[in-house]
Order: sequence, then C-alpha cells, then structure tokens
Amino acid sequence: MISYKPFYETLLKKNITEYHLIFKEGFSANTLHRMKKGEAISTKTIDALCYALDCSIDEIIKFEKE
Repeated sequence: MISYKPFYETLLKKNITEYHLIFKEGFSANTLHRMKKGEAISTKTIDALCYALDCSIDEIIKFEKE
C-alpha cells in the first residue's frame, strides 16, 4: 500500500502548510484530501509536489506491505 506519511513529514520539516500548497502553488484541495484518505494520485501530481517542495519522490510517498 502506498503511504503519504513522508509527505506530511516533509511539509512539517520545510514549514509549508496545505494552505500554501492550495493557494500559492495551485494544488487542488481535492488532491490533498485524497492523500489524507490514502487514495491514489497521479504521477504528474507527485512530480509537481516534488518540484514545489524541492524534494525527491521518497519524501512524498513510500510503499508499506500490509
């Protein structure tokens, strides 16, 4: 299962809020809501998050065996 836990740790580490991502970077609130629920997002969105946060993929998602 894909986990977005690293994403929230990266936001905290970089002192960036979800508000900033939505209103300053142009991300959809629905996208962030889907991430909170552990639902799928596109690789295009992951790429955009990596660019906006200046981080690597492993700072956004990780795989966890159930």
